[in-house]
Amino acid sequence: MQAAPALPVRGTDARAYRIPTEVPEADGTLSWTDTTLVVVRVDAGETTGLGYTYADAACADFIERVLAAVIAGRDALDVPAAWAAMRSAVRNQGRPGLAGCAISAVETALWDAAARAHGSALCRLFGRAHQSVPVYGSGGFTTYDPRQSEAQLRRWVEELGVGAVKIKIGEDRGTAVRRDLERVARARSTVGEDVAVFVDANGGYGTKQAVRVGAELDGLGVSWFEEPVSSDDLDGLCRVRDRVGADVAAGEYGYDLPYFADMLAAGAVDCLQVDVTRCGGFSAWFRACAVAAAANMDVSAHCAQNLSAHAAAATPNTRHLEWFRDHERIEETFFAGALRVTDGAVRPDISAPGHGMEFKDADAAEFRVA
Repeated sequence: MQAAPALPVRGTDARAYRIPTEVPEADGTLSWTDTTLVVVRVDAGETTGLGYTYADAACADFIERVLAAVIAGRDALDVPAAWAAMRSAVRNQGRPGLAGCAISAVETALWDAAARAHGSALCRLFGRAHQSVPVYGSGGFTTYDPRQSEAQLRRWVEELGVGAVKIKIGEDRGTAVRRDLERVARARSTVGEDVAVFVDANGGYGTKQAVRVGAELDGLGVSWFEEPVSSDDLDGLCRVRDRVGADVAAGEYGYDLPYFADMLAAGAVDCLQVDVTRCGGFSAWFRACAVAAAANMDVSAHCAQNLSAHAAAATPNTRHLEWFRDHERIEETFFAGALRVTDGAVRPDISAPGHGMEFKDADAAEFRVA
C-alpha cells in the first residue's frame, strides 16, 4: 500500500500581472511597453510555495485549467514526480512555449514549498557549489538615448560593482549597424577598460553580417556576442563562433532538454544560457546544466534573477547570472525579500526558507490582468 503524501497539494492559484516598463523598450527583433509576470502559489497545507514566470497572461489560465489538477493531491516534497506528470500532461498542447513556462512556474513553487517545509533555503536544499554568483548588468535597450544608456551603465558599475555589462544591438533587424557600433563604443568609453562589455543581437543579423559586425566588436574589446543570428540557426551560430573573438552565447529559448543537447552537439556556443522560468523549472535546469558539463561547457543563468540565483549557486559550471533591468525592477518592487547585488555578485540568503520571498499582492493589484 502506498503511503499517504507527507505534504499533499491542496490547491493551486495562478495570477497574471502586466507591468509597464520604465520607458518604451526594444532589442534587435522586438519592442514592448510592458512585461507580464505570472505568479503561482501552491497550497500544501502546512506551507505555501511561491513560483513565477514571465509569459503571456494566458499562462495563468493554462495552469489553473490543466496543471492544477495534475499536481492536486500529490506530495509537494516529491517535486520530480510532479514535474514528470506535468510534462506528460501537456503532450498534446506542446511542451515548448507557453506550457513550458507554466510548468516552470508551478515547479518552482513546488520546490519553494518543499524547501520551506524543511526550513531550508533552496540553494541549501539543492546543495551549494558557490556561496555567491557573479552577475552582469543587462539592459541597454536600443530605444535608450545616450543619457539613459550612460546612467544605467554607471549605476551597474559604480553602485552594483559589476564586472561586466550588456547592451542590445542588431537594431531594427540589423539595419542600423552604424548606430549599433556607436552605442557599443560609447558603452566601452563609459565603463572603461577594466569592465567587460557584452552585446546581445537577439538574432537580428544574418550570418555574414554578424561576422562583419563581430570583427568590429573584436576591435572594441567585446567578449560576449549573444544570439548574433537566430538561436534556431545552429549552423549560423557555428559559423559566427568560428570567425569572431568574442564568446558566442545562446540558449535562453530552450524549453526542453533536446534543444540544449542539439545546440551543444552542434558546437554552436561557447556558453549555454538557461532560463529556469522557461526550461521547466529547477528540475530541468539541473538536467540542462549536466548536459553542458558533459561538453565541458559553462552555463549562464538567464534573467528571473531571484529564482535563478539559487539554481546558479548550486551548479558547479555556472559562469554568471544576467541581472536584467526589467526583472530587477519588478522583483524588487513586488517581492519582499528580493536579493541585492553587492560587489558584483549576488548571495542567496541561507537564513530564509525557500527562495526567501513573499509576493506583495496589494502593491501589484492594480496591474492584475488574469
